[in-house]
Order: sequence, then structure tokens, then C-alpha cells
Amino acid sequence: MSTQAPPRRTGVRARATAGLTALLLPLAAMVGLASPAQAASSATATYTKTSDWGSGFGGSWTVKNTGTTALSSWTVEWDFPAGTKVTSAWDATVTNNGDHWTAKNVGWNGTLAPGASVSFGFNGSGPGSPANCKLNGGSCDGGSVPGDDAPSAPGAPVASGITDTSVKLTWSAATDDKGIKNYDVLRDGAKVATVTGTTYTDTALTAGTDYSYSVQARDTADQTGPASASVKVRTTGGGTDPGPGPGPGSKVNLGYFTNWGVYGRNYHVKNLVTSGSAQKITHINYAFGNVQNGKCTIGDAFADYDKAYTADQSVDGKADTWDQPLRGNFNQLRKLKAQYPHIKVLWSFGGWTWSGGFGQAVQNPAAFAQSCYDLVEDPRWADVFDGIDLDWEYPNACGLSCDTSGPAAFTNMMKAMRAKFGANNLVTAAVTADASPGGKIDAADYGGAAQYIDWYNVMTYDFFGAWAAKGPTAPHSPLTSYPGIPQAGFNSAEAIAKFKAKGVPSAKLLLGIGFYGRGWTGVTQKEPGGTATGPAQGTYEQGIEDYKVLKNSCPANGTVAGTAYAHCGTNWWSYDTPATVTSKMGWAKSQGLGGAFFWEFSGDTANGELVGAISNGLK
Repeated sequence: MSTQAPPRRTGVRARATAGLTALLLPLAAMVGLASPAQAASSATATYTKTSDWGSGFGGSWTVKNTGTTALSSWTVEWDFPAGTKVTSAWDATVTNNGDHWTAKNVGWNGTLAPGASVSFGFNGSGPGSPANCKLNGGSCDGGSVPGDDAPSAPGAPVASGITDTSVKLTWSAATDDKGIKNYDVLRDGAKVATVTGTTYTDTALTAGTDYSYSVQARDTADQTGPASASVKVRTTGGGTDPGPGPGPGSKVNLGYFTNWGVYGRNYHVKNLVTSGSAQKITHINYAFGNVQNGKCTIGDAFADYDKAYTADQSVDGKADTWDQPLRGNFNQLRKLKAQYPHIKVLWSFGGWTWSGGFGQAVQNPAAFAQSCYDLVEDPRWADVFDGIDLDWEYPNACGLSCDTSGPAAFTNMMKAMRAKFGANNLVTAAVTADASPGGKIDAADYGGAAQYIDWYNVMTYDFFGAWAAKGPTAPHSPLTSYPGIPQAGFNSAEAIAKFKAKGVPSAKLLLGIGFYGRGWTGVTQKEPGGTATGPAQGTYEQGIEDYKVLKNSCPANGTVAGTAYAHCGTNWWSYDTPATVTSKMGWAKSQGLGGAFFWEFSGDTANGELVGAISNGLK
């Protein structure tokens, strides 16, 4: 594989992030570091949860002067667990330093006469409740108000008695200093019941459908603790369960959906429906989450879970509201899965731009896996995802930067991921297709890691491109070798053969298809092997263009090594068409592969020509 940046690692991400930073500036100004509180006595601060919509909530603090002299000001401080925060507040100035939050009176409500009280409120996100409360530097309970400590998380629910329409859930009790009042049962992040015991039977479910359950406790002071770990349940009936992997007799048709595509490309989850692609695919890789400081982290918070969708943009035709707990692509994917329950969604981490963090992360594989699991299984969106995809480019080899983690690092990472995510979640990886002697496939123990993964997405594209500005022109996704190919081992067939030789089962290999072309300009020769003067002009980046554009602007007029090419004017492009995709799918079936995947949805036509060709070709 070339070290030139492929299309899914373009500057679009950088531009989107810059725009997001601008959007967040007002919030950053709001949540500055507060000055230290001053100690006082004879006052109390009591917290009440006023509303709860699953992973979001409303809260209220009441400050009361229990002394005999007036208070001239008040400051309430508390800690939230990681992942819980204040999103808006009123009747107080609320700031934070990390997970420590401070609320100060505004000008008109700081003075409290003896016996008087005042309240301020806020909306929050995340599953946690306040802890370690201080009022003016002292105790919030004034020695008499109980219940400052929120309940602990209950044990993860255990599912039993699963039928077509119901499931019984049982969990171990939470603990609290003043006692547990009741439990909220959360299905797919939304509250469906409140019970006093530690068991609940959910009914009126849909046959053959996936659900995710967690529970959270409420104490006698009406404080809600963190949500438990979740359990995934699939009701019986409803046809054959496609299962977590390809499975005998079925083929994977997986597409990457990019979070930055919602910006300049104006491509949204709803486009999967309007194009007809949703009914033809089996899996979606959501790209990308980042890898930073040894952990999986959010890639683009605004696009992922905060962007508000209007009714015409939304999968189900319903507009987002300002106070709903989850918006953005995650909520749209949730709606997509409700309409197309056969689709599985994986969260993909890394990619060309964000691969640099893997080297540090794999120094402690178990901690890395734990961080990824905690993020993917966050109660706010646990039901959206069915597993994780790791896109490390490239372990123990050079890509955007050079990694020297050693050949065992990739195996250790995948082993830790499987151990943490368990048998019921998908664990996959996007991997190199460089089959040259001593090349990138040889650099890591992909064979040893295969026992821990459901499949590899073999990136059988970007073999050649205009990073070699003078040429020779060559197809970027050749299925086989051909006379005059610029680099031995740079083709799909040799890559698949090498993985098989290293012990990777055929059914755990997916053939990669690019929904774009790579091209040069200054080319006079129609056939491959011509000289060029540089990259051809593209819509978003030089040397690259979507299939939906090329099919009209530079129609294919030849094929080589199973891939189409086109010479128009002085431009030379190579790309896959419905015809070459169909041929490649036939080859994939003849090799016993698990199916195919593609980068990425927005390069296809409005009616999903290439997705349809993959689907039909794999039948």
C-alpha cells in the first residue's frame, strides 16, 4: 500500500473540526475555572432530580439559610462522575474544572435572610449524580440534611425467559448511605419502567429484534446514581438471526459512514434510506473515533451526538428537539436500525489521520480495551453499536507515521478487545493489502490475531495513485496482477492469498471496494503505464474523485486487472463500476470470502448503484 493519504483521510475532517471549535467557544467561555469558595456555616444545600429522560436529566439545588444571621452570597460545589456534565443552567453561574462543578449566586439572589431559601436549576447529560457537595466551603447538610451521596451502580441486568415479545431482567442491588427507593429500567437508553425490586419483565417487544438494557438506582433523597453496565438481548422469532458475523451461507456487505460527511458532502444517515442502500447492506462502520493518550475517544462530538436534525433530514421524518438526550448521527443510526433491524453498526476507531495513537495504546492492551468498551457501551448510545472496528494503519510499519510496536502488538490488542467485548459483540479490523515480500502484511501477526476477530476488512484499494505525480498510470484497485504493474504484490488476489497463507480463514476476509477513482492529468496514453504531469483535479482533493461524478464526467473506456479505467482529454482515471464490482464479487465468492466492504457511502450515486452491485454480486 502506498503511504499517500487515501480518500477517507482527507482534509474534510480537519475543516469540520475547525468549524466545531468555533461553535464550542461560547460554551468554553461559560465553563471557566471558578474561584475558591469561602467557608460559612448554618446553611444547607439540597439536590433534587426534577426530570429524567434516560441519559439526560434536569436537576435543582435549594440553598437554605438555617442560621440566625443573613447570608450575603452562596457557592455550591459538587463532583460529577466522568461523562456527566451540566449543559445549561439558570438562576446561578455554573462553571467547572474537569468533573468538579461550582454554582455561584447571580446578583439578585445572593442575599438570604434567616430561614429563607433559593433554588437554581440546570439540565445535564450523562448517567451520574452529584457527590462531595460543599456549600460556601463547608458541609452541604448543615449537620441535619441526609442523603448527600448518590447510590452506586446496580449490577448489570441478567436476561432470562426471552420470548418473541418479552424478556425478564434481574440485577443485583445498588448500595446507598440512606437506602434505595427504586430503580429505573432503561431500554436503549430510554426509561421504560420504575420498580422497587430488582427484577422486571419487559413486554410488547418486537420479535427478532435487538435491545439493550441497563438499570439505575434512586435513593430516598431522590438522587439517581450511575447506570449499570448494559446487557444486549435479541427476542426470538422474526426470521433468522443474522448473528454477529458472516455465518454459513450469508455474506457481509459493509459500508463505511463518515461523521465528517454531514458537512461539506451533505451526506446523512437518511441518504442510506433514500438511495435504497439500507435494505441491501448488512453492516455499517461508523468512522471515526479517535485514539488518544492510550484510549478510545470521541471523534467529532457535534456530528456524532449533538447535531440537531430537521424533520426533512431525519430518517423517520421527525425533527430533533432541543432537550432530547441524544441527537446527531448516533440518534439517526438508532432510527435507521429501528426501520432496518437486520443492520449491525460498528464504531470504527483510528483511520489514516488518527492511527498515531495506537502505538501508545497497545502498551497496555487491557486498559485500551476497557476505554473502548466504556465509550462504545456508554448508556447514551449502547444500543446503537454492535461492536468495534480497529483501523490501525499500520501496525509495526509505516503509514502517516512509522510504528515500531513489534509484530505481536496487533495480536495483543485484538486479544484484549475480544476479552473485553465478549462473544456477543463484533470485533473487526481494517488491515493492509500490501502483499509485497517483506511488506506490511508481513510486519504484523495477522494470522495469530485472526482467532480473536470476526473478520478483516482488507483494504484492497489505493495501491497506486497520483502521489507518484509523473506516473506511470495504474489502476488503484487491481484485482490481479498484469503485465507492467508498477509494484509486485500490490493487488487484491495476492493480498488475499497471503492472508490465507498466514492462517486467516477465508470467511474472515472481506474484499475492499473503493467508491471513488484516482487519476492523473497530462496523460496522452489511453492504456495503463502512461506518463503524467501531476494529479487530476478532484472536487475535494487533487487526484481523487467520487464514482458518482466520474461515471458522467469521464466514463470508463477500458478495463485492466478487473478494474475500469478512463482516458478523457488529458486526464486518466481508474475506478470500479457496477460491472467490475459484480465481477469482483464473483471472484470473492469463488475464494470463499466472508463478503465485501466499501469506502464509503457518499461516493455512490443517489440510487446506490455500487451498493446494489455488491449486494447482487454476493447472492
